[in-house]
Amino acid sequence: MARYTGPKSKIARKFKEPIFGPDKALEKKNYPPGQHGAGKKRAKQSEYAVQLMEKQKAKYTYGILEKQFARTFDRAARSHGITGEVLLQLIESRLDNVVYRMGIAPTRRAARQLVSHAHITVNGSVVNIASYTLKPGDVVAVREKSKSLEVITGSLSTAVNKHPWIDFDKHSMSGKFISRPERSQIPENIKEQLIVELYSK
Repeated sequence: MARYTGPKSKIARKFKEPIFGPDKALEKKNYPPGQHGAGKKRAKQSEYAVQLMEKQKAKYTYGILEKQFARTFDRAARSHGITGEVLLQLIESRLDNVVYRMGIAPTRRAARQLVSHAHITVNGSVVNIASYTLKPGDVVAVREKSKSLEVITGSLSTAVNKHPWIDFDKHSMSGKFISRPERSQIPENIKEQLIVELYSK
């Protein structure tokens, strides 16, 4: 499965946001990476550059590569509703993201690995496709023989389910995907309208 495996701190510094979680490097160097550091005079970004940057930030945040992101946007554009909001709703409905939101995994990258290694079930059947799109009412659970995995128990011990579109029970390690989230319920700092404008060119 293709995925980004490069340096995470450089990407976080590029966007000036901890998109992969808490990052000490970002705290120490809160400026973009580059040879001349903080003192470098940077040219004003064009409208296209700003839009492209926002798309890149969304891709890195959710761990989605270019072709898959473009397919998801195309699906959102053909759906009813506001394209940018539908785009984020579709991404939030991915199995790897929901596993992360439930607290089963500490990061989206770890959630993707749990899914691809067949530790997660949907409606009682093992699903090992991270991009699998959940429908309202689907039940996501940890496979019985995987419930003792340290990465899962460790993550659940500190997780707090604060997402109203997900109902999760730590004891049974299973939960229900109630509905697609409203835009106001998605905490990521992404300006989806800029992404729509980029693809509309």
